[in-house]
Amino acid sequence: MSKITSPMDSGRNSITGTAVDDHASEDVYIKNEQARGELGHRMAEDEAQAPVGPRKFQHGFWDVEVAHLRKIYFKILGMTVVFLLVAMWLFFSIYWGSLGETAEHVPNLKGYVINRDGSNAEGLLGQAIVAAFEANSRGEGVAEKQHLTWTVVDSSYLPSNEDVAHAVVEEEVWAAVVVNSDATSLLTSARSSGNSSYDPRTAVTFYYNQGRNEVAANSFIVPYTTALLQSTLSTSNAQTNAQYFASLTNGADQTGQALAAIAQAPQTVSQPFNYQAVNLRPYTKTASQAVLLVGQIYIIILSFVITMTHDFARGIISPFLRFGSYARMRLFVPMVVYIPLSFSYAMVNLPFKITFDAKYTYAGGFFLFWVFVYLGMTAMGLATEAMITLLTPRFISYFLIALIITNVSVVSVPIVLQPSFYRYGYGFPVFNLSEAVRTIIFNTKNRLGLNAGVLVAWVVLSMITVPLFTWLMRRKDEQAEKQKREEEKVVV
Repeated sequence: MSKITSPMDSGRNSITGTAVDDHASEDVYIKNEQARGELGHRMAEDEAQAPVGPRKFQHGFWDVEVAHLRKIYFKILGMTVVFLLVAMWLFFSIYWGSLGETAEHVPNLKGYVINRDGSNAEGLLGQAIVAAFEANSRGEGVAEKQHLTWTVVDSSYLPSNEDVAHAVVEEEVWAAVVVNSDATSLLTSARSSGNSSYDPRTAVTFYYNQGRNEVAANSFIVPYTTALLQSTLSTSNAQTNAQYFASLTNGADQTGQALAAIAQAPQTVSQPFNYQAVNLRPYTKTASQAVLLVGQIYIIILSFVITMTHDFARGIISPFLRFGSYARMRLFVPMVVYIPLSFSYAMVNLPFKITFDAKYTYAGGFFLFWVFVYLGMTAMGLATEAMITLLTPRFISYFLIALIITNVSVVSVPIVLQPSFYRYGYGFPVFNLSEAVRTIIFNTKNRLGLNAGVLVAWVVLSMITVPLFTWLMRRKDEQAEKQKREEEKVVV
């Protein structure tokens, strides 16, 4: 008869589940439990002695546990400094160079001299002005290269002063000096008759176009030309006064009549000849600098922000799109986003009284300005959209530096005042956008068709490069995905 075991005689270890049936097995059970305890202690000791990885929020910068992370940190920071130093020497020197030799290229600024005073003995002022400006063009009497290049033009080429002004506005030359018709004879007549209405400033007219480029006008054209005119007229005034007073020694009656005439028209002796400066296109608003230079940088930055945001956003959906759909998204989504951005940029200028009505109606000028801002933003924004594909967000900032500096360098001063290297600017977006803006707000020479053509060409170029670079990267990603799937099949 089998022995029935009661609950009091048997048990089960709550941890191991080992059955304890009788007293005979108790010794084995105790030994097993002791062995398991010793093993647990050894495992705990080994676990305590094992190296522990870095724990969040628990270490100092120089702790050993974060040594490998610190190495990566210094590597990233060091490489960034190296890249920035290289970019600094490559691109900053371009901007410095655009301004560094400006004074050496002043003779590239061309001007006309038109003598309507005649070339005979009665046109003494005209002869003096022509001789002085020709000598100045040769660099006589001035520091090396500190002069414009003047060309003496026959008066029949520009029959009226309106024609001269038109030639300056149309950027045929940077400035023009006109010795007006019969200037010497009019002075002689005013002296003899005592003409009190005689205005010495009618003798010479100096035309220039400040709106074409205020730096060239204010720094070189106006100061150099006015200095030359003042010195030449001062010499001519002294000579004509000496000749006039020498002619009065023939008799007391003649002298008395001359003195009476001088009393009525003292300006015919105090300053017989003077000049009048005519600024054909004034640089009327200092706020214009915002849209001509600094604002161009803002346009690039705004479009770059869209590029970075779009790169992050499209990464969410792009892996699931076919190539055609993905390429269209990359092109047309930014172009749509640029519409409100460019319009808002144009609107910001309204409270500051930018002269949008200089050439067209105010509304027409404003909307034309907006169109060109949009073209400029699209041209430069899609350029960064294309390059981020190759450079990735990690390195696109270096392209941004290059894009800003190479564009801004050619609008600070006229390209003719820069080394020949900077002629690339004629085909760059910011130069053409700036030139178009000058036409709209200052009524300078109209090259809007050419300017728009260059901007559109940049857009078309990006519409080629964006899909091309996308296809190259997509092909690389597809090959990587295919290889990954093949490896997964081998593992299975």
